[in-house]
Amino acid sequence: MDIAFMSIALSQGQVQQQASISVMKMVMGEAKQQGEDLQRLMGTGNAVAIQRAAQPHLGGTIDLKG
Repeated sequence: MDIAFMSIALSQGQVQQQASISVMKMVMGEAKQQGEDLQRLMGTGNAVAIQRAAQPHLGGTIDLKG
């Protein structure tokens, strides 16, 4: 096998691994932030705010045209 080809393949593999780790760290940071926000929200005891956070698409509009 060609040594130059093996070197390039190894380098590309390392770059892909580093990119995957970077994305995973970003996702973990966002999940941590969401968890902290949820804990803060649960501590308020505000049932309406908790419900809106859980289902933000519900209750935002009322159809008055009936």
